[in-house]
Amino acid sequence: MGKTLAEKIFDSHLRDEPFPGAKVLSLDRVLCHEITTPVAIADLVWREKDRVFDKTKLKVVIDHVTPSKDTKTATQAKILREWARRHDIPDFFDIGRNGVCHAIFPEKGYIRPGFTVIMGDSHTCTHGAFGAFAAGVGTTDLEVGILKGVCAFREPETIRINLNGTMPDGVYAKDVILHVISKLGVNGATDRIVEFRGPVVDKMSMEARMTLCNMAVEAGGTSGVCMPDMVTVDFLWKFIKDEFSTKEAAFADYSEWVSDEDAVYASTLDVDVSNLEPQVTFGFKPDCVKTVKELQGTPVDQVYIGSCTNGRLEDLRQAADVLKGKKIADSVRGIVSPATPKIFQDALEEGIIQIFMESGFCVTNPTCGACLGMSNGVLAEGEVAASTTNRNFNGRMGKGGMVHLMSPESAAATALAGVITDARTL
Repeated sequence: MGKTLAEKIFDSHLRDEPFPGAKVLSLDRVLCHEITTPVAIADLVWREKDRVFDKTKLKVVIDHVTPSKDTKTATQAKILREWARRHDIPDFFDIGRNGVCHAIFPEKGYIRPGFTVIMGDSHTCTHGAFGAFAAGVGTTDLEVGILKGVCAFREPETIRINLNGTMPDGVYAKDVILHVISKLGVNGATDRIVEFRGPVVDKMSMEARMTLCNMAVEAGGTSGVCMPDMVTVDFLWKFIKDEFSTKEAAFADYSEWVSDEDAVYASTLDVDVSNLEPQVTFGFKPDCVKTVKELQGTPVDQVYIGSCTNGRLEDLRQAADVLKGKKIADSVRGIVSPATPKIFQDALEEGIIQIFMESGFCVTNPTCGACLGMSNGVLAEGEVAASTTNRNFNGRMGKGGMVHLMSPESAAATALAGVITDARTL
């Protein structure tokens, strides 16, 4: 009987089985940011276990509130900063060099096929786009990971999502994953790995695959995964070129982590995207999804483009194509946050930042702040946002605010019109 990608990774990293169904895995990466990690650090210090298992496998960033907005967030950043210096962690990204964690870590080449990755952040599942097992964990698991380099998980079961057909013009990975979540429901993938397969995925860029995997958790998934292929190799090549003689050799090596054809899945969902239209959420759950046309004309107060879901260069290009030469509605606040300094710089060189500014957008530094309602774009009670982020929970971007999730292209069109708008109508 064949094995899934997740089963292969679990087998290769297995350290212990303390009881049936429990797997303790060795970790290739422990990722840390300033919101969840300081609690783990404080407990390790209190227990007189202020150590790290391998400083080269820890990757650390200040990204959720940056620069700090008050004494509390400054203290969180200080704890993380001093800890990174204390342990001489080489890959620590402080203010000025920092970016959104799930964008900057892949950008630096830290994630590879077959890796095990944890972080105290639910959207760690993003990194599964590289053919890795990546999961968000709680403080205790993060603490053990920092100290011992291991983490315990249940025996993996996988849901296979076959994405078939051809993507229509004006439809993007964000639309696809919103549609998939609407089919699965917010609990449909609980304690499961969500494996994205099919010709649609094969043609996607790494940026688009990261968008798919990023939102697997919104259906309850532990991790989202894509199969490593030449797209993966091309993305990683500048980081791995000294490890392999050719790209073909790298592809052959990474093919070890592709699920077997006779692998057994908990369930399979076939989705034909050929007639899919741009999607948008309503209400306060990510599985509450309609077509943009169905909500067309809904007024918004703010449009936000950014986050670990859709703040990459590809996303900014899509929005800029809609905005070029136009002005956003007077009734709308437009905010864009490129997800990393490199993305910001590349967008600047391509003229994308100028397009955003000339259209009336406020361009901010890389930060997660608006996505979770902490800074750089918090909503007032009763306000409505069109956002390229990943959650529309009640109060997510500010107490009493409403968030409609959509693609960067749809968000840009909405900014121009001042109401939810299908970009294809412009």
